[in-house]
Amino acid sequence: MKKYIVLLAVALVGLCSCDDLLEKYPKSKMTPETYFKSATELQLFTNSLYNNLLPKEPFNEQSDHYIKTTPSDLIRGGSNRQVPRSGGGWSWGDLRKLNLALAYMETNCEDEAAKEQYAAVCRFFRAYIYFDKVVRFGDVPWIDHELQSDDPLLYAPRDSREVILGHMLEDIDYACEHLPESYPSGLHFRATKWAAYALKSQFCLFEGTFRKYHGLQLEGRTWQDYLKLAYEAADVVITRSPHKLYSTGNPNLDYTVLFSEYEASDDEFILSINFDNPLEQWHNGTAMAVMNSQGRISMTRKLACSYLMKDGTRFTDKPGWETMSFVDEVKDRDPRLGQTIRLPGHHRVVESAGKYSYSSNTLNVDPGITLTGYHTAKWLMPEGNPSNDKFDRSFNDIPVFRLAEIYLEYAEAKAELGVIDQNDLDKTVNKIRKRAGMPDLNLAAANANPDPFLSSAQWGYTNVSGTNKGIILEIRRERAVELAQESYRYHDLIRWKCGKCLEQPIYGIYFPGKGVYDIDGDGKADVAIYGASDVPPAKTVATYLFKIGTDIYLSDGENGGYITPYKPYTDRGEIKFDEGRDYFYPIPLDDRSLNHNLTQNPGWDDGLNF
Repeated sequence: MKKYIVLLAVALVGLCSCDDLLEKYPKSKMTPETYFKSATELQLFTNSLYNNLLPKEPFNEQSDHYIKTTPSDLIRGGSNRQVPRSGGGWSWGDLRKLNLALAYMETNCEDEAAKEQYAAVCRFFRAYIYFDKVVRFGDVPWIDHELQSDDPLLYAPRDSREVILGHMLEDIDYACEHLPESYPSGLHFRATKWAAYALKSQFCLFEGTFRKYHGLQLEGRTWQDYLKLAYEAADVVITRSPHKLYSTGNPNLDYTVLFSEYEASDDEFILSINFDNPLEQWHNGTAMAVMNSQGRISMTRKLACSYLMKDGTRFTDKPGWETMSFVDEVKDRDPRLGQTIRLPGHHRVVESAGKYSYSSNTLNVDPGITLTGYHTAKWLMPEGNPSNDKFDRSFNDIPVFRLAEIYLEYAEAKAELGVIDQNDLDKTVNKIRKRAGMPDLNLAAANANPDPFLSSAQWGYTNVSGTNKGIILEIRRERAVELAQESYRYHDLIRWKCGKCLEQPIYGIYFPGKGVYDIDGDGKADVAIYGASDVPPAKTVATYLFKIGTDIYLSDGENGGYITPYKPYTDRGEIKFDEGRDYFYPIPLDDRSLNHNLTQNPGWDDGLNF
């Protein structure tokens, strides 16, 4: 009976999910007191952590770089974001589960090696859980054991983020020491010590840059300390792990294959989600790129313009770049652009006997799918896949950590600290560029001539300064390009204190005005654009007929301009980021009502005054 009381009490203060109330342990069946005795039992129990906590979709966010048909509440901001009654990321069921496992394996398991390994798995995921909580809420309660019905931590206040980060470092250092370097079935579907170092690098980079740009000073470690920890952890992965960038020496294909192949190799993926067609383990990556009913995920002009020319020069330094047609603006660009979105004459990957190449079939831009004219192509499975591109039937693997991200974290941490040199770039960023077929990034040249596009109020970051301004901007460019559509962008803006970037104009491709356009250069009319008072063109004129102000919005109305898909929202003033509020999520109302020691985040009014 005590077990049931404990679970109910924990639920009442928001430190477990409602589903946990169903996890009862009848004495006639498996109970914690009789379980957690062997490596097999520990593995089976911790398997659920991978399933519950790791991402299930390759892309699930909106930002200034990618949008969907309707802007999310995070993008719209203002009154569209409210204090929720429950949820909003304030869930603790998996934390309770792994804390329970840690306690019982300590007493029940006599296999010391198994106990160390699976304690490391649990502590890896505890750090993973708390990283998400700190990113969302800042200060949160630290809970490291199963709570009993009389435990005062049921009504715990929020601990300082420095306290939380200190415990996270203890957990991740234990995981780094005790997780195996590999598994018999392969490296990347279970947490290895390299995954632990990758997680450490990721959360230390977040914390270091967050404190630097938000001016946050706390008793304990400084932002400089966290950035040093970030690049040191990244360096372990770079220099000691068996991981390497996936490359066959074909820069026009390799980036595509990395995200399209059915079974990801152990080379670049440090930890990934294993999807499998026969086992009916699927995601929706392919359908999002080929169906107009899956949110119409689209790249924005801001990101498209960030891609360099193939020779390494800046696209936005070219005369007339602002009003180039789509066909002209995408010529001779970084090869990754054409492997992330459809360019004129685009070809999809095809697989044969485990080998990947481009299909002979042409796949042009479809204005009925893309909102901006930049039509996504990343995460597409090979042409002719067994699922036939159906909704929620993709089974190519998704990375949680991959080596290119670690390279970028190493370079960014050193740049932000001011200790980066050309050798650091050569061993990280320039390896990524070499895989892509791009020239090297030069430290001195970048700092001597920072990109005005990347630092402008309309397109870039206005709070980067100092002698390393140029290289910091270039590393951010490389991060945006290499990690495009991998759900890093929103949190990057949060840690850089660049939430106002979400208010920058959301643009698509440029049209000079009303008329008929062949946007992909194949000799066929794709779009006919006409005014509100014009007679609609015949349906035979073009594949799509777009009426200005109804079917399409242009920045200068009937005089042309950029596609502005969110114009109705901006006209109503709905795209807002509140710098005094929106860098954190609110604590749910129900949890604050039950635990009066939980303070609310700044700027969020839930009507409770304790």
